Amino acid sequence: MAVWDDLVGQERVTEQLAAAARDADALVTAEEPGAAVPESAPASMSASRMTHAWLFTGPPGSGRATAARAFAAALQCVSPDRALGGAPGCGFCDGCHTALVGTHADVEVVRTDLLSIGVKETRDLVRRASMSPAGGRWQVIVLEDADRLTEGAGNVLLKAVEEPAPRTVWLLCAPSIEDVLPTIRSRCRLLTLSTPATSAVADMLMRRDGIEPAAATAAARATQGHIGRARRLATDERARARRAAVLKLPLRIDDIGGCLKAAQELIDAAGEDAKQVAEEVDAKETEELRAALGAAAGTGGRLPRGTAGVMKELQDKQKRRSTRTQRDSLDLALTDLTGFYRDVLALQLGTAVELANEDVRDSVQRIAAGSTPERTLRRIEAVLACRQALDRNVAPLLAVEAMTAALRAG
Repeated sequence: MAVWDDLVGQERVTEQLAAAARDADALVTAEEPGAAVPESAPASMSASRMTHAWLFTGPPGSGRATAARAFAAALQCVSPDRALGGAPGCGFCDGCHTALVGTHADVEVVRTDLLSIGVKETRDLVRRASMSPAGGRWQVIVLEDADRLTEGAGNVLLKAVEEPAPRTVWLLCAPSIEDVLPTIRSRCRLLTLSTPATSAVADMLMRRDGIEPAAATAAARATQGHIGRARRLATDERARARRAAVLKLPLRIDDIGGCLKAAQELIDAAGEDAKQVAEEVDAKETEELRAALGAAAGTGGRLPRGTAGVMKELQDKQKRRSTRTQRDSLDLALTDLTGFYRDVLALQLGTAVELANEDVRDSVQRIAAGSTPERTLRRIEAVLACRQALDRNVAPLLAVEAMTAALRAG
C-alpha cells in the first residue's frame, strides 16, 4: 500500500507530490558519501520539482492533511527499492510507517483543538525547524491548521519560510489561500485539492473501513464528499442520530416558540459534545500535570508552591478547547442544514442533481412544496449568516435563535 492510497480523487495532486518526492530523494541521495547520482537527479532545489514550503488548500473534507502527511512519509521513505528505480512512498518501510502513524523523529504534525495557534507555539516550531534531521532524510513540519495562526504567529512563521534550513520542509494546510498571510503564501508552492466524488468516497469507506456498500454510499452522499464526516457518519450511531435531529428542524419552526426551542436544542447538543470531550480529556490532563508538578496522589493532593499559574494555564486551555468543540459541533449542524435547503432548492428548480439527503426526501419535498426558490435562498443565507456570526464571537444561542426565526420567516 503506497502512502498515496488514502488520497481520494486527487490524482493530479498525487502526481505532483510523487514527482517532488522523487526529486527530493535524488537530492538527499546525491549528498550521501559515495552515492551514485542518477543522471536525472536535479542539481539543486531550485532546479527540481521539490521546494521547501508547500501550501495545501481545498474545501473541508478534501484531504488536505492526508495529502500533507502522505508527502511527509514519502520524503522519509528508505525503501531499498528506490535504488532499483522504485518511487519513494512505499508505505511499508520504517520511514513511511513511522511518519504515517506519527512517531517519526523528524516529522512534526501540528493540529490544534483550540481557537487559534499563538506566537509561543509557533516559535517552538520555528526553533525545531532550524535543526538538522535527527535520523531521517528531511525535517518536516506539517501545520494542519495554518488558517488558525494569529497575525503575530504568522509573522513569526514568515521568517522561517523566507530563510529555511537546508533540509527543512514546511507543509501548511488551509481551506483557501485567503486564510494564509499573503507574505507566507507567496513563498509556498500551492496545491489545490477538490471535493472528491461521492462514488470515490464510498469506495474508500468500503475498501478501508469495511462499510457495507449501501451504508457507505448513503454516508458519502449525505456528507457531499467530505471524507472525515462520511467515515464518522458511517461508523458512529450517535453522529447519525444528531444528523437526523438537525434535519427535522425545518419542520419544527412553525411558530416563535418552536424556533426558540429548536435553537436551544442545537446549543444543548453542541454543549453535550463539548462536555463529553472534557470528560474524556480534561481529567486525565489535569491529573497528569498534577503528578508532573509533584502533587500528592489523588485529586485532593496539595500542589507545591509556585505552580498555581501552570494549573491556571491548563484550565484556560481546556476552556478554549471546550469553546472550539462547541463551535465545531454547531458548524457541523449548520452544514447539514445548508445541505437540506440545497436539496429543497434542487427540487424547486427541477434540476437533475442527486439529493444529498435522500433518506429524508419526504421532508425535503414537503418544504419545497410549501415555499418558493426565493424563500429557500433566503433561508440558506440565514444559515450562512449564523456561521459568520459565530465566527465573530456572537453568543451562540443568540445567533442560532436569530437563524431559526429567519428560517421561519423565509
